[in-house]
Amino acid sequence: MKFVKEEEEERGDYILQKDTKTKVGATFIIVTLIILIIAVVISGIFFEWY
Repeated sequence: MKFVKEEEEERGDYILQKDTKTKVGATFIIVTLIILIIAVVISGIFFEWY
């Protein structure tokens, strides 16, 4: 089983495909997680939990 499938490969046993949708989705998820982490840190500082 392959983790990432190239666009031109013809196979069915893969988890992610290297195409625009996958790249946009992964970027969106990473940016969202970073924003959430920053929000938690800022709220912790604001409420003096740290």
